Amino acid sequence: MKKGVLLVNLGSPDSPTAKDVKPYLDEFLMDERVIDVNPVLRNIIVRGIILNTRPKKSAEAYSKIWWDEGSPLIIISERFAEKVRNQIELPVALGMRYGSMSIKEGLQELKEKGVDEVFLVPLYPHYAMSSYETVVVKALEVQQQDFPDMQMTTLPAFYSNPDYIKILSKSIAEGLKGFDYDHILFSYHGIPERHIRKSDPTKFHCQLNGQCCKTNSVAHHTCYRHQCYDTTELVKQELNLPEDKVSTSFQSRLGSDPWLQPFTDKEFERLGEEGIKKLAVITPAFVSDCLETLEEIAMEGKEQFQEAGGGDYIHIPCLNDRDDWAQLMAKWIKAWEVNGALPETHIR
Repeated sequence: MKKGVLLVNLGSPDSPTAKDVKPYLDEFLMDERVIDVNPVLRNIIVRGIILNTRPKKSAEAYSKIWWDEGSPLIIISERFAEKVRNQIELPVALGMRYGSMSIKEGLQELKEKGVDEVFLVPLYPHYAMSSYETVVVKALEVQQQDFPDMQMTTLPAFYSNPDYIKILSKSIAEGLKGFDYDHILFSYHGIPERHIRKSDPTKFHCQLNGQCCKTNSVAHHTCYRHQCYDTTELVKQELNLPEDKVSTSFQSRLGSDPWLQPFTDKEFERLGEEGIKKLAVITPAFVSDCLETLEEIAMEGKEQFQEAGGGDYIHIPCLNDRDDWAQLMAKWIKAWEVNGALPETHIR
């Protein structure tokens, strides 16, 4: 069998215009793992309400961060894929969960190169229904429907992999150089609390009470909240960061249902009001900078923090196409190619 690799990221509109943002948001928000309600209700919420107002607002936000070459997330993902290609012998394709550059097109590209055994790499460090899981499910659906002779192995969530933590920590240390911070905020993408409970295989461990995430359980394999806090803790240990200068929050909530807390925007206000003058923010739920990091955090977050009384503010970039990050991905791919080994993870 001939092996190949499919890297999959979130995706992007084709342009920062309401015309192109609307179909992208439609595909994204109609995903049953993103808005996980009755299909009729989801259709009313998305197509009857959200898509009547949000595309214009989102297009304005995209226009603030759009590069001359195109979508930052797409360009960064392409650069990363090329760096990985240059270090391995296997064919590497790139696909997106939503929008152009679909997963199907990525698998077709691999098929045309003779590939019949695929290493699927969701470019998300943590397991969540609305990110990692939806990539895996979509890829398997496409594979079974259109490429039934292909076999597929999936890279596990790598949030606690020691090599990944070292590279993430190094990128943070580099971002902090010359910045005498008062506080570091780890901001992860938020999800509804019900997603945590739905993903709990035990159906009783995840109580969202702050204690369950500290008690070892099989549920941690699919508990996004636990995995986010674990990443923060592992980076704190790696960089020997002061306990009282680090905190974790969750951004980008949608709707009125309970979402993971504390909310990042409320933390910006709290930290500013409590006298924090120099704030550094890192967004480890993403490996590639995108709308949620470049506009919501780097721009809006800075404004929110400073309006609340804060001062100097930096957003530390995601791993993007760092050489050491591409080298680590190549290392994982080579291990799978040689003996089917998958990266080491520590479930605590």
